[in-house]
Amino acid sequence: MTRHSDLPGATLLAPGSRALAAVSGGPDSTAMLVWLQESGIDTVAAHFDHALRPESALDAEHVAALCASLDVSLVCGRRTRPLPGGSLQAAARALRYDFLKQARIDAGCDVLCLAHTADDVVEGAVMHLLRGSALAGLRGMPQRHGSLFRPLLHVWRADIEAYLAARGLEPLRDPSNADTARFARARVRHVLLPRLEQDSPGLGRRLRAAAVTAARLQDELEAEARRLARDGGALRHELREAPKSVRLEVYRQLYGSQPALSRRQLEAMDVLAREGATGSGLDLPAGRRLRVQPDCVSVDMARLPDPVLPRLAVTSCPGCGDPAAVHLRPDLRLTVGFRRPGLRLRAVGVAGSRKLQDVLTDAKVPRHLRDRLPLVFGDGRLAWVPGIAVDTDCAAPPGSPGVHVELDWGPEFPVVLSSSLHRRSPVI
Repeated sequence: MTRHSDLPGATLLAPGSRALAAVSGGPDSTAMLVWLQESGIDTVAAHFDHALRPESALDAEHVAALCASLDVSLVCGRRTRPLPGGSLQAAARALRYDFLKQARIDAGCDVLCLAHTADDVVEGAVMHLLRGSALAGLRGMPQRHGSLFRPLLHVWRADIEAYLAARGLEPLRDPSNADTARFARARVRHVLLPRLEQDSPGLGRRLRAAAVTAARLQDELEAEARRLARDGGALRHELREAPKSVRLEVYRQLYGSQPALSRRQLEAMDVLAREGATGSGLDLPAGRRLRVQPDCVSVDMARLPDPVLPRLAVTSCPGCGDPAAVHLRPDLRLTVGFRRPGLRLRAVGVAGSRKLQDVLTDAKVPRHLRDRLPLVFGDGRLAWVPGIAVDTDCAAPPGSPGVHVELDWGPEFPVVLSSSLHRRSPVI
């Protein structure tokens, strides 16, 4: 019999879902596994042994016995390599997630279910606030992220204990969860929050409600930042008009997530983005760099790979509207090269001959890419600046035979922002 009301706040999976349940054997994951079974979800369990305690193998045996009693298939993994440096809990979590994500794929499951609860959200919010986190830290973890799903995120730990007791289930109790001397989360869970709750009853639920509100506000902030951080860069005039909280989120999105940027680095990026001179920049962690262009800022590799000439793809064509190609005279000997002194062209639709330097400046090609921009030559003459201009004397006249010319871009060629068109292009 399905008894959803026994676990108030649990979120049902879509009918027909196949779930991989991450089961440590503790109260939360045990309740989640049983609840998934009672809900009629096709479930596979997964257990990862961190091999951090002598008795950890007994935990695996406990989980195996539980799964056998529920007639649930179990996938087990065990750490076989040293943990990386830094936080013990963070390193163990990274290894566990790597195992679980691969196990989900191998088991053919739609979702990976994690047993985080409303109490975990409150504890996480308090820990982030103690570290000085802003809105993003208060919101806690999302219920769904890609293939990850947390069905118990709105369930309180007290209800989980009652749920297990009603079924006569005795879960494992990890001693590290009570080690207040070693772990900050244990101190928050067993010392700080109980004292605060004693002084202000209901504080935990109010913090949970604040986290829900923070999640909504943070989602709105990130959505606005994504609107500004288009195609690897952001327009400077839009940044100047945006609230500071949005601007800082734009820089986080342009940079990526690891390692996280400090507040000081974000503030320095903000000053450059709004006030920096064209060509200035700021080196960032992970070998990345903020670059200031006339109308936009972008973040890319601090040291770009050596430029590689793309290949020419030439076919006969009576003329078409392909924006990535050009139609040139069929009698030209075509080659690909890079910028050199003295290059000029008479661009189609533009009066007179112009220096290549001026053409690139008007097209807002970033300075650090101008010498890396592949150019197409016809009989040694500059014929095509891909994506920007084609020489009148080299272009096939309308209605006359010509060749369809494209560049076969390799993955090593950088893709940057065209601040004038605000779209991705392999050349500007």
